[in-house]
Amino acid sequence: MTTTLIETASAGVQVQRGGWKAGFHTVPGVPRWARWAAHAAALTTLPSALWRLPMAWGFGMGFTDEAMVELHVPGWGSAYVVALILLSEVASFATLGLIQPWGERFPRWMAFVGGRRVSVRFAVTTATLGVVAVLLYAAGYFYTWTHRSPGSPTGAWAWLMNASFAPVVLWGPLLIAVTVHYYRRRRAA
Repeated sequence: MTTTLIETASAGVQVQRGGWKAGFHTVPGVPRWARWAAHAAALTTLPSALWRLPMAWGFGMGFTDEAMVELHVPGWGSAYVVALILLSEVASFATLGLIQPWGERFPRWMAFVGGRRVSVRFAVTTATLGVVAVLLYAAGYFYTWTHRSPGSPTGAWAWLMNASFAPVVLWGPLLIAVTVHYYRRRRAA
């Protein structure tokens, strides 16, 4: 009986190691700074997502009622806000692919490419396009921060909004650093 339990337990461990959880660890050769930078980049969008979420439910977050009507929230503007949250979270989470196995080999569950190696060119080009998009987004953030439209949050609400969106400014530089490291690490291998 004891042998059967041990064999069953070790088989369960082997299944878990080979399953989907196996791709969520840092690959060998990634220094601590790159691991921290990638995780920090992945978290930069979380405060803004948490700030936007109540807006999707119709809570103004400091915007006037007239501004909420212009934004069509609640309504189809809510769907836009939720889509923006999901897009930014998925994009920032993708930064982790530059330090984890799924950034070197596509996960098996992916259609057509599952199990194939990720080309360095593809990953670096995608990350570079992401850097450009994130830097443009940060520039837009600075513009809206300095040029408030009528009905925008003021006072404590404005402070909370700025504090929630400020970490996004770090996403671009962090993504640049991790992308350069990824390129050098993969080319050296």
